[in-house]
Amino acid sequence: MASHIVIDARRIRDFGIGTYIRSLVQALGAIDRTTQYTLVSGPADARALEGLPENFRSALYARSDHSALDHAAFPIFLRGLSPDLVHIPLNRVPLLMIKPYVVTIHDMANIFFEQEASSLRMQLRRYRFRRGLVRANRVIAVSEATKRDVENQLGVPSGRITRVYNAPDPGFFNRAGAPGGPEQQLTLERYQINYPFLLYAGNIRKHKNIPRLVEAFAVVRDQLAAHPVYKDLRLVIIGDTISQYPSVRQAVIKSRVENVVRFLGFVPFETLRCFYESAAGFVFPSRYEGFGLPPLEAMLLGCPAVVAPCGALPEVCGDAAIYADPNDEAAWAEAISVLVQGGVTRERAASRGQAHASQFTWRRSGEQLLNVIDALVSRSDGRNQ
Repeated sequence: MASHIVIDARRIRDFGIGTYIRSLVQALGAIDRTTQYTLVSGPADARALEGLPENFRSALYARSDHSALDHAAFPIFLRGLSPDLVHIPLNRVPLLMIKPYVVTIHDMANIFFEQEASSLRMQLRRYRFRRGLVRANRVIAVSEATKRDVENQLGVPSGRITRVYNAPDPGFFNRAGAPGGPEQQLTLERYQINYPFLLYAGNIRKHKNIPRLVEAFAVVRDQLAAHPVYKDLRLVIIGDTISQYPSVRQAVIKSRVENVVRFLGFVPFETLRCFYESAAGFVFPSRYEGFGLPPLEAMLLGCPAVVAPCGALPEVCGDAAIYADPNDEAAWAEAISVLVQGGVTRERAASRGQAHASQFTWRRSGEQLLNVIDALVSRSDGRNQ
């Protein structure tokens, strides 16, 4: 009899974790037509689940994983589905979670960097965070760096953690039009971009280190004031709004770059791809990453990247990126200056970056996850015989 796997897909339309769920589900659909999958999702998620093979079905569940009642209600709902195994795609595991289950952890930023209003609330968050991983039959870590963090900081044995890398959205591998073509030009015109620019994509939480990036960019602008091409270099930030982050706003004002730094918020997928393909370089000064998907996306699309040697970034970017100390404004300014002035040609960076990034695929990730699932289900079946 085919095994029955339930996947919590309630966040399938989210910006980051949604990409993970969609890509993983599509990969499983392409490689596994035997296992029976049930995707737990909300009433508005039907379109995101279209096109899957017949061994996939949906189960509607409207309660958010932020709800306090979810700690009991979701496990009761899952028990009614009679799964052989449940996959929780991020570490928000209900306190009364049924077993067996696998949980994916993407990073530990909430533990390392987030400051709660009260120490008690932080202690409760850490308790739930650790409990969800310790009770899991298997923890999926998206990088070796995250695996080490889980082991060293939370005491989860290494033997119960499996590394399964993330990968770029499959859409990045399929270009709708040639770089520099009419569609790309129309997109840039729509955003009134007719100048060379550096690109940052991602959220701008504290550990992303955006104030330091703004300060380094201001230094580079001064250095390139007489450059024939880059004297009007701009900085474009995609993926978050500035209103919640006063430190970023203060850095922009203090550095006097209000007119040359643009915050565009979230943009459609095709627009993001256009920006990657058009940027003079991608800049990512994060002090911590559990994986680091944006630099990988940039490199896949031929955009040379400057990143910080922190967390999983050296592991994920390899020798295809330029590295600069995230705490050293001068080092970042120098790295950016070298990149845009030809110390690293776009053609060379594109060739190396594309070759490196193409090693990460969701098919491979799906196959590795399926191996974990099969081993756990077989072990469970053996105990039940």
